[in-house]
Amino acid sequence: MRLEGQRLQWLARLAAGVLQFTAWSMRWRVEGEAPVRRLLAQGQPILLAFWHGRLAMIPYAYRRIGGRRVQILISEHRDGEFIAAAMAHWGYGAVRGSTRRGAVKGARGMLRAARTGSDLAITPDGPRGPREAVQEGVVELARLSGLPIVPVTFAARPAWRFSSWDGFVQPFPGARGVILWDEPLWVARETDAAAVEQLRQQLEARMRAQSARADALMERK
Repeated sequence: MRLEGQRLQWLARLAAGVLQFTAWSMRWRVEGEAPVRRLLAQGQPILLAFWHGRLAMIPYAYRRIGGRRVQILISEHRDGEFIAAAMAHWGYGAVRGSTRRGAVKGARGMLRAARTGSDLAITPDGPRGPREAVQEGVVELARLSGLPIVPVTFAARPAWRFSSWDGFVQPFPGARGVILWDEPLWVARETDAAAVEQLRQQLEARMRAQSARADALMERK
C-alpha cells in the first residue's frame, strides 16, 4: 500500500534523520575528490552517478565536497515517493522518471534542471535493475546536457546489506567508511549511438571497479 500524506512525511523525516546521524557518527576516508571539487569551484554543474544500493551515504558525500543544488532522478514506482521525501530533508530536489531508454518525462525534467545550473544525480541501475548494470539513459543525459558524469560510491564496515534486488548498504552508526570519487566522464554532443554504447560499457566497468575497491578497502584492517 502506498504511503501517503503525513505518515509518509513522518517516516521520510525519520529515515533522513537516521542517515544523517549515521553519516556524522562515522570515521571517514575520502579519495579522489580533488577533480570534482575543482569542477564545482569553477561553477561547472556535474552529473553524479552511483549504484542504487549505495544511495544511503551519497547525500553526505555530496555535501562534503561543497555541493549546494542538486536534482535526483527518482522513479515513479511507489517506493520513489518515499525516497524523494527522504532526500528532500538532505536538500535534494526530485525529478520523477527513469534511466531506461524512452523515459522522456524524466529526461526532460533533468535537462530543465541542468539549464538552471543545478547538479544532477542518477542511479543508472535504477529503479529495478539489473543490479549494477548501467542503463544507457545516463550517457544520453550527459550527452544532451553537456554535464560530466562523476561516479561516486561508498563502503562501510560494519554495515547491513539488505536482501533487496539492489543489495542496499546501510552502515552501522560509528562504522568506518570510505568515499571514492572517480574522474569525470565527458560525453560530446555529437557522440553517435555506437560510441554511446561504448561509453555506457566503460562507465559500468568503472563503477563496478570503484565499488569493488571501496569494499576491499573496508576489508583491510
